[in-house]
Amino acid sequence: MKLSCRVAGSLAVACALAVTISGCGGGGQGDVPAATEPAGEAAYTLVEDGQITVASDLANAPLDFVDETTGEPQGFEVDLIYAVADRLGLECEYLPAMKFDTIVPLIEQGGKADVGVSNITITDARAEQVDFTEPYLDSNQGLVTRADAAATTEEALNAEGTKIAVQAGTTGASWVEENLPNAEVVALDDPVVAVTGVQTGLYAAAVADLPVMQYLCSNSFTDCQVAIEIPTGEQYGIAVSKDNPGLTKAIDGAIDELEADGTIAELEQKWFGAEL
Repeated sequence: MKLSCRVAGSLAVACALAVTISGCGGGGQGDVPAATEPAGEAAYTLVEDGQITVASDLANAPLDFVDETTGEPQGFEVDLIYAVADRLGLECEYLPAMKFDTIVPLIEQGGKADVGVSNITITDARAEQVDFTEPYLDSNQGLVTRADAAATTEEALNAEGTKIAVQAGTTGASWVEENLPNAEVVALDDPVVAVTGVQTGLYAAAVADLPVMQYLCSNSFTDCQVAIEIPTGEQYGIAVSKDNPGLTKAIDGAIDELEADGTIAELEQKWFGAEL
């Protein structure tokens, strides 16, 4: 079952738009691709007619996570892709949460999701597999320890027998491997599990995206701290198949509009407490 996350604008509206252009034609796998942009602009295809299908790990509050009460996706990136879909006259559907390191290969393969939206840092290696939209958020990495920890510096943590938890397949994992070579890297599925291990003393530290680590330490793990803010200068982008450049172009246009009208600034204020 998919997690439903309907955006403003009904399927009827989306199909009405598509009828104007191409008779509410396909875009589903195996169908003749339907033009979904005005004449003269690049067309794009969709896994399901009238909707953007999203792949995410839904494990990085406040960027993307599952609301415990409703079971629905929540967060800055969730609101962002809702708003993008709305601008394109589409609905939005999230696939069930998946492991982070499977998202880019899934988008590269095609056929199951249109986009990957999961605080995916734009890197040269990933750009060989998928296309990225323009960046929508800048970020760094954060290293978390217990608030009462004795070892809180790179020098102290870069020691044999020291366990550093990371999320598998992330830039945080790459940073630890490069900068703390003497420590033992423990790859996990998500930052919550990693910080839980720090809280219980299983790991000396955990490294993940700074906005996530700040949120976790301010809310669920108040006995932990962001001991080091790591200035990696990363940028997040939405991952799109290289076979679907028209969709990348359309999303870029929507992001430009959302920046211009202040929507993205409002979402930053809502989820981070300030414009970033």
